[in-house]
Amino acid sequence: MIRTVESAPHVSAPVLAAYRYCEAVTGQQARNFAYGIRLLPTAKRRAMSALYAFSRRVDDIGDGALTDDVKAARLEDTRALLTRIREGAVTQDDTDPVAVALAHAAGRFPIPLGGLDELIDGVLMDVRGETYETWEDLKVYCRCVAGAIGRLSLGVFGTEPGARGAERAPEYADTLGLALQLTNILRDVREDAEGGRVYLPADDLAKFGCSAGFGGPTPPEGSDFAGLVHFEVRRARALFAEGYRLLPLLDRRSGACVAAMAGIYRRLLDRIERDPAAVLRGRVSLPGREKAYVAVRGLSGLDARHVTRKTVRRRV
Repeated sequence: MIRTVESAPHVSAPVLAAYRYCEAVTGQQARNFAYGIRLLPTAKRRAMSALYAFSRRVDDIGDGALTDDVKAARLEDTRALLTRIREGAVTQDDTDPVAVALAHAAGRFPIPLGGLDELIDGVLMDVRGETYETWEDLKVYCRCVAGAIGRLSLGVFGTEPGARGAERAPEYADTLGLALQLTNILRDVREDAEGGRVYLPADDLAKFGCSAGFGGPTPPEGSDFAGLVHFEVRRARALFAEGYRLLPLLDRRSGACVAAMAGIYRRLLDRIERDPAAVLRGRVSLPGREKAYVAVRGLSGLDARHVTRKTVRRRV
């Protein structure tokens, strides 16, 4: 069982300022993520913001305009900072607010910081321009950049005492991360193509006549782009179905947070499925009122109860 500490020790002014910085970064840069974590108690919300701010720094290095060799060097510098955090060498008066906040969060919650090393490994794959022949190949990348985030988040959430099957919580968190990342890949297929990146497996692209890529607002001539999207949507739905088994293992507010974030992406997947070509015309997103509905649904526990009923039926 994964436990968290629920007491509320005093937080010093420098640490509080560091958390506020991380929360500002999260609110400005990750609306879907920020929407979910607002459902958490203060200590968990702050810890999740620290994780996001560090992860965002890693992503920004990979997505920036620096040369590849400079990016790789910056990523290794960030890995060295992570080592300092892991070793307890970052003090509350350090000049880096993200490091201060993450160090405090890691001291309070059992966060598996090695997941951030995996994230750095995944971004290095981007820097090297790696492509993926099969889904099995792509899963390695997705586990680094998203599955690891699921497992890191679980370190903050913890599992409910006595929850049946809690030992599989990291596996479910990892799988849910894969579901979110595959949804991201579908949503950003044109944006990634314009940046010279192709994530969808080469054998899937070939199967549906899409090997020419997605450089414009219309599918490649003669391709079955809708067939490709529907194929990947089915794969993502299967991942969501497995990953959602995490929900009954979490406390109510942590489960609500996960259900809200995952619910937003599931609804994005629904929109993409209804109009596959929309991802070539622009970024598919949800209006605020729909995100609010998803959050309320998550807070009510509807998704967790639905998963629990399905799991019980499988056992009978």
